[in-house]
Amino acid sequence: MSEQDASIIALLQLNPTVGDIAGNAERLERFIQTAADSGAVASVSTELAICGYPPRDLLMQSKFVELSQQAACALNVEIPSLIGTPTIPDHARGKPGNGVVLLGNEAPVKIVARKQLLPTYDVFDEARYFDSDDRPGIARTLSGPLELGVTVCEDAWQVAGETPSEYDADPIEQLAEWGRQGVNLDATVNLSASPYHSNKIQTRLNVARTAAKTLGHPFLLSNQIGGNDDLLFDGRSLAAWPSGEVVVAPSWEEGILLVDINDPHGSTWISMDDSEGEILFFSATDVGEERADVLEELADAVVVGLRDYCQKSGIEQIVLGLSGGIDSAVAACVAAEAVGAENVLGISMPSRFSSQHSIDDAKYTAESLGMQYASIPIDKHHVGLEQQLAQMLEEGAKVAQENIQARLRGILVMAHANAQGRMAIATGNKSELAQGYCTLYGDMAGGYTPLGDVYKMEVYGLAEVFNRRAIAREQKPPVNASTLTKPPSAELAPNQRDDDTLPPYETLDAILNYHIEQGLGAEAITEHGFDHATVVSVLQRLEANEHKRWQMAPAPRVSSRAFGQGWRHPLASKHDWRR
Repeated sequence: MSEQDASIIALLQLNPTVGDIAGNAERLERFIQTAADSGAVASVSTELAICGYPPRDLLMQSKFVELSQQAACALNVEIPSLIGTPTIPDHARGKPGNGVVLLGNEAPVKIVARKQLLPTYDVFDEARYFDSDDRPGIARTLSGPLELGVTVCEDAWQVAGETPSEYDADPIEQLAEWGRQGVNLDATVNLSASPYHSNKIQTRLNVARTAAKTLGHPFLLSNQIGGNDDLLFDGRSLAAWPSGEVVVAPSWEEGILLVDINDPHGSTWISMDDSEGEILFFSATDVGEERADVLEELADAVVVGLRDYCQKSGIEQIVLGLSGGIDSAVAACVAAEAVGAENVLGISMPSRFSSQHSIDDAKYTAESLGMQYASIPIDKHHVGLEQQLAQMLEEGAKVAQENIQARLRGILVMAHANAQGRMAIATGNKSELAQGYCTLYGDMAGGYTPLGDVYKMEVYGLAEVFNRRAIAREQKPPVNASTLTKPPSAELAPNQRDDDTLPPYETLDAILNYHIEQGLGAEAITEHGFDHATVVSVLQRLEANEHKRWQMAPAPRVSSRAFGQGWRHPLASKHDWRR
């Protein structure tokens, strides 16, 4: 490119709301105007930015697709801009395209690309909604002129071997081949909605570096941020050069990454939400490890998940049960950061099995956070039901008597939710949900499960994070020593402890991680030093409680495999876990 002042491309790191076409359009126009005012000569949105990602079955409504494309094409922009939008099927396609339009070029708006590679693994089901294209796109802007290769999310991952699917084409290799044939591009851009999970930065760095090296020119990826349903998007838009140098935008922040494609050190970040994040610069040899404290990253993720679920659903207030245990204390911390402590109500509901220290710990957490607090003893209601159901309870399994308490608490929490216009949140963690150590219509009641993809030992780590944050604000740490050190217990029976039924959580979490995230069976897990009978018991309980997970409230996905869309096990099945 000949003109030095025509080398700034703006990556628009957006937090769209799915379905809010008008609101997303307004946000795009505001971001693009800011980019233009800051010297950018072109801008690149995230994937499906006009309608938000993932729109799921909204894409099956032809009017939704039509309105999305019309809104994208009607944007009022000052500089050439590539905007992600579903595109109306043409005569050769029966389904919409996951497309990109170029506008602001003093020429008719043009569809310059449609996504080629449609993932159908893990949380993705894009072949259900889209028809793929057979080539990547090329966009020629009036700035320079500037020649850009155009790809969409998955299109860039095949070249780096970072996709489990085998595709018939590789869009990055196709662009590289065109380059060898004389098509000289200044850069290739990628409109992305790449979901977050822990340690994802290493994968994206590999994708970007491999693409830039293969292409022989800079590769720029604009990634969505925020929470949409159970999926989280961490942003971290980035640009990579063939040298291996990479610049990465902040995580969990809306803003604009201004990339000087001629100078890796010339990039700047413009925050659009008054955050204070900074660009990260990676040399060719940096491997891009997660933040020094991965638990800080995890805390940000679960807070963003709950915050955006509430904001995008019009929910302003939250209610939860406060037991005095570690899970409800940390869930309260997440809720307080997500919607403001003044908008959170914690209810202590002691029974005759509740210890005094648990009652005191629940009150301590509520007071330390500055949230609303109520105490409603349930023993009178519990005794009444026991008397009414005496014969059945005497003859039946003891779990029925225990679960009456959990369901009474669920009734009280949901009553406050309904009466006061609040959303109830469930406080269970991934370890408990995996083993069915939770009560349907009791502690599982609620509209969202902020810790549903967080293992028990990680919950303890999150407690330390929220305590540190409180101390930094010169406030009392919300999770006290008693909550952190007492043996975990549901307190539904005298002297009850979790490890009466479950393996120690350090052991349980490790077994579950090997199986859920890494896909290992009983024999392979046992080879890592675990007792075979314990492993089999854990896996059997996991399978036996699938029906509970089908009914759990959505949880933000923070691991590489979470219960929900990425976990599609049969509800009724029979498998011999001894092998």
